[in-house]
Amino acid sequence: MSVLLEIILPVFLVIGAGYLAVKYKAFPTSGVDGLMKFTQQFAIPCLLFKAIAGLELSSYFEPRLLSSYYGPTILMFFLGMIGARILFKRPLEDSVAIGFCCMFANSVLLGLPITERAYGAEALDPNYAIVALNAPICYGLGILVMETVKHRGEAPLATIKAVINAIFHNVLILAIALGFVVNLMDLTIPKVADDALGLMIRAALPAAIFALGGMLAQYKFEGDLGPVIMICLLALLLRPALSFGLSDQLSLSTEAMRSSVLTAAMAPGVNAYIFASMYGVAMRVAASAVLAATALSVLTITGWLLVLP
Repeated sequence: MSVLLEIILPVFLVIGAGYLAVKYKAFPTSGVDGLMKFTQQFAIPCLLFKAIAGLELSSYFEPRLLSSYYGPTILMFFLGMIGARILFKRPLEDSVAIGFCCMFANSVLLGLPITERAYGAEALDPNYAIVALNAPICYGLGILVMETVKHRGEAPLATIKAVINAIFHNVLILAIALGFVVNLMDLTIPKVADDALGLMIRAALPAAIFALGGMLAQYKFEGDLGPVIMICLLALLLRPALSFGLSDQLSLSTEAMRSSVLTAAMAPGVNAYIFASMYGVAMRVAASAVLAATALSVLTITGWLLVLP
């Protein structure tokens, strides 16, 4: 258990430092916004671009790994949306945003550092394969369903244009796409540019998880207890349990299983709140769910680390 705490606690201590710094006004909220913008729009795109550009695509982009993660992930979206609509009588737009919270795991800010601390940097390649498709699949599905709901009764062409515009204005998707271009064309990144990317990448995760803590300090846990509990149960327990079962049934390697299950076990990230705020719906639920699930994930991630081989 002490080893597990040594893996998890440093990550959550940095999150806690960001939380306390903002909560007690040692670090300004405007600084958090700037730091989050730097990490989300510059440093993390550099990290994902470099990872995809150098990834062995034939080894890690294989159907069994992706199915073990994205099968349960997509199922959580529809279960969350249906649960919000039927159990809690939320409007359709709210239900889509709540489903997105159940679907979008914090695969970068929590998944990467925890997997690296648990199993080493060499274990991250399956994570990068999952992360490469996380934004395109999850944002693509979320935006498609939300725009369809918003534009119900309108011409299908308007919905298609809105979906394409929203997806291709996402810098993470663009960085990943560029990484695939470099990889598939077997291009060499010049050393000077590669060194500059390295500097950005080293700043990405520490700054991002500190900023995550600062963002959480700005949220309040307010009402909507039923949907928040549902999101926590689906995201922290059911999704990784299904991923674990599928990984076993599909005979994934130990390395691939670890990446799939641990990524599936991560709490909803800031993107869940960003998606809700993009459409101005279920923002209180999303903020409360991110805050509650991140806190609870200290316990649930520890449990999954104990279960995994």
